[in-house]
Formats: sequence, structure tokens, C-alpha cells
Amino acid sequence: MSNKTIDSIMLSKMFLASAKNLDSKKEWINELNVFPVPDGDTGTNMTMTIMSAAKEVATLTSDDMETLCKSISSGSLRGARGNSGVILSQLLRGFTKVIKETNEIDVKIIADACEKAVETAYKAVMKPKEGTILTVAKGVSTKARELADAGEEDISKFLEAVIDYGNKTLEKTPEMLPVLKQAGVVDSGGQGLMVVLQGAYDLYLGKDVDITVMESTVTPGVSKVDSYKESIDSEDIKFGYCTEFIIMLDKAFNIKQELDFKSYLESIGDSIVVVADDEIVKVHVHTNDPGMAIQKALMYGSLSNMKIDNMRLEHRENLVRHNEKGELEVKDDVEISAVYKQPEETPEPVMEHKDDAFIAISVGTGMDEIFKSLGVDYVISGGQTMNPSTEDIINAIEKINADNIFVLPNNKNIILAANQARDLTADKNIVVIPTKTIPQGISALIGYVPGSSAADNEKAMCESIEYIKSGEVTYAVRDTMIDDKQIKSGDYMGIGDGKILSVGAKLENVVLDMIDNMVDESTELISIYYGEDIDESKAQSLVKKVTKRHKECEVELQYGGQPIYYYIVSAE
Repeated sequence: MSNKTIDSIMLSKMFLASAKNLDSKKEWINELNVFPVPDGDTGTNMTMTIMSAAKEVATLTSDDMETLCKSISSGSLRGARGNSGVILSQLLRGFTKVIKETNEIDVKIIADACEKAVETAYKAVMKPKEGTILTVAKGVSTKARELADAGEEDISKFLEAVIDYGNKTLEKTPEMLPVLKQAGVVDSGGQGLMVVLQGAYDLYLGKDVDITVMESTVTPGVSKVDSYKESIDSEDIKFGYCTEFIIMLDKAFNIKQELDFKSYLESIGDSIVVVADDEIVKVHVHTNDPGMAIQKALMYGSLSNMKIDNMRLEHRENLVRHNEKGELEVKDDVEISAVYKQPEETPEPVMEHKDDAFIAISVGTGMDEIFKSLGVDYVISGGQTMNPSTEDIINAIEKINADNIFVLPNNKNIILAANQARDLTADKNIVVIPTKTIPQGISALIGYVPGSSAADNEKAMCESIEYIKSGEVTYAVRDTMIDDKQIKSGDYMGIGDGKILSVGAKLENVVLDMIDNMVDESTELISIYYGEDIDESKAQSLVKKVTKRHKECEVELQYGGQPIYYYIVSAE
């Protein structure tokens, strides 16, 4: 192996190794978050982002650099979750923009790619903060450029020096962000980035790194036949035809076309794999109507290598064969045929065209109903406990027949993913209202004025969220110090607009203290949404105490059904 260049095969292995390293350390990275809350966090979001790309890379049959780069870029863009995940996807996007035109990369090309990565990531963030993953990425890029300009050619020495400098930059992040220093942690996103780079470097050095984790494997101790029998015992086959083919493209797929095609396949089947480069697209789908998949594919080019298998028939033959061997009891032909009865398909209703429509990210069954009652057309479940990906939001957009679609992230960690979905949508006007909390999302919907233009409504909805104070109560998963408050693992915490407002061992006291800190002389309405772990009687008791303490305010109680967060509160 040359110590001066990296080819696509080596880069592919390095990328898979970086993904696995991040996956193995995601919980440790989650522990570095400033707020010790028990929801989906930086390590989880970054891992799910890179895994989305890694799954595509693991299925590649081509070994050219451009195909690899497209899989890394498009896979991470679609799978991006949370701010840290979106920034990671933008770093990968910028990096691959530079290297995709080459067959091999050297130190100079890597330095150029690092600079483009940082430029792309900074552009994706409206108000970049130093002391974050962006700062660490910039430090890595600066060192890469310095070494390249100094004439370094040995990639091993180059990567070692770059990673060392990146780690030193990471160690300085607490000095740039006081909240990190007080909590005694480095930036979690920056740590995640360094874990990614270290995983790639370990493989380059020849360390024993298992990268097969991305590929489908049979559970140890269970043969393929056993797994097969177990699956047919548990449920019917929903989609009966395994359909595979290759599209010989008339012209290169862009990301929007690829997303549209995948979305269509998802509407008619499952087990979907679409791997594309500039000339061909390899397709695999399980569906009840192969003709529909083929007809759609013909819009993009001619087809070859077509293969359609009747999985119901194959399963029945296997059942009979296993029975002949005494491996499976089959009572009679009637029971066998019942197993393979095709489920009735209920077509998804076509949405009537609208001028304006709404997508909201929600956090519980009660919250879902509240949003629907306010006119939301599509609710995406996720929010705090699991940030939805860019692709989740794009899929929701595709299901809505409207000229203007307002997206309410309702979580500061989802806004970048929503913006990325907007940027990948070409045929509809997507307006992202930067709601950071559920109460802000509700207020934005109330601020919508039917009949007004999209621009006027965007302004009105943004203005309506400026005066909402939001708070939420959960529990701490570790000891820490934030906002001069000593927090112990298991304590209840009242978090309001990015600050710890109250801490304590008794839930009700923490909620009351948090509300006291939220209410001021201008407050007229306090809305309390209780979660899935709270009995209504306890919530009613809390409302009585809040009403007694704040006689000048109207107090409303509604069921939110949100997990992890016992109460969500708004004051306006």
C-alpha cells in the first residue's frame, strides 16, 4: 500500500471503520452533553447519521471514487438527525465534493477537501458558535493545510498530526463555551468528530477493525433455515414479490430524483435498496405489484438484469419441504393456504390540494391530537426522545399536496434537519418556522392567518413565538454542575429556554419552582401538558397549587402524553 495516496477501496473501509467506532462510543459521547437529560442525544444523532451513509457504502458493488462519494454524501444528508448530525452530514458533503473527481487522494487533496468541508458546514448554521464541532473541524482543517503547504506527503504522519491537533482543539472548547467549563466536559459534537477520524485512522494503520457490522448477518447460533421458519411462524408475508433490476440511466440521478424514487417504492413495498451512480441504479424492492415499480423505473431509463421471485410460493414450498423432513408441523392444506392469504391493501387516500399545509414534530399521543386539532396535516413523531431525520421530513413533505408547507420543528435540535429537507425540495415552497419547543409550535399555529400570503404568515408565526416562555421537567442521568446549580443523578430538573430553572428531589416542588421562575407581571396564561407517566389526578392537584400561587393568571391543563418529560409548560 502506498503511504502517499488513498484509493476508493481503502477510503470505503476507512469510512466504515469510522462509523463503527462512532457507534461503539455513542453512549460515551451522549454522556458529554451539558444537560444530563435522558433523551436522544449527540452520540445517538451522529451515529444514526453516519450509519445511514455506511449502509449505502456497505452495499456498493462499484469501486470508483465518485460512486463512493455520492453514497457518503446522499446517505448522510438523508439520514441526518439533530444539529450535530446535520453538521456532520455537511462536513461529509463538503469533503466528498472535492475528492469525487479523483481516483486517489493525497495530502494536498485531503487538505483541500477539509477546507471545503468546513466551509460547507459553517454555511449550514445560521449563527455558528465557537467551542463546538465546527471549531474542532476548523482546527483539523487548519492543521491539514499547514502540513500540506509544508510539503508533508506521508499520509500516516499527516493523519497522526491532524488528529493530534484536532484533539488539542477539542480540549480547548471548555475555554470557549463557559457552559462546557462549568459542566466539566468538552463539546460532545467535537468529540464525536474526533471519534470518526480516529476510527478511519486506526483502519489505515492496519489495526484489526471489524467493518462487517454494516452488513446483514445471521444471529449467532441461529441458522438461516431457523431464522426463516421463525419469521413465517410470526407473521404473514405482506409483500409477495422480490423484485430486482438495474436502471440504465438516460441521465444522472440527482438527489431529489433519488429521494422521489425511493419514496415511491416505499409507497408500494418494503425491503428497499436503491444504489445509484451516474450511469446505473441498482434496485431491490418487495412489492405486491412489480409492474408498478418497473413502470416508475422506466421514467429514468432502460432496464436490465430483471429478476422477480414469488416469495409466497417459495415459502409454501419450503414449508412442505420442511414438513417432509419432520422439521415443521403442518396440520392441513387449509392452514397452509391461510398463511399465504394476501392481505387486503388499503390505498392511502389522496390528499385534496391546499394552498397552505402544516407539518409538526410532536412528542406524544396527546400532543399529536392537539396539533391535529389546530390544523396540522402531518405529524412526525420524534421530538425530544428521537430526533427525526432529514429524510423523515422529506417523506412527510412528499405526502402533502400543497403549494406552501410550513414545517414546525418544535425542538432546537431539529431545525437544521428541517432546513436541510427544505433545501432538498424543489417543487414546493417549504417554510421552516424555527420553533424550539412544543409550546412555540402551538403558538405559531395560532398565529397563522388563513388567506394571507406565505411570506406574511411566516412573519406572523415567527412573531407569535417571541413571547412564549417554555419549560419542561425531566430527570438527570448523571451528576453535574450547570447554571451554578449542583445536580445529582436522579434529581428532577426544570429546564426553561435553555437554562436550568429548578432542581430537586421532589417532582411537584421542581415544577412549581420552575413555573415561578417563568411567570412575570406580563404573564396571563399558564398552559400545563402532563406526560405519559403522570396520573391525571396528580396533574389536577398541581394545577390547583399553581392557580393558588398565581391568581392573576389563567391556568390550563391538557394531556400531552410525552415520554421522559413529566410536564411541559408554557407561560404567555
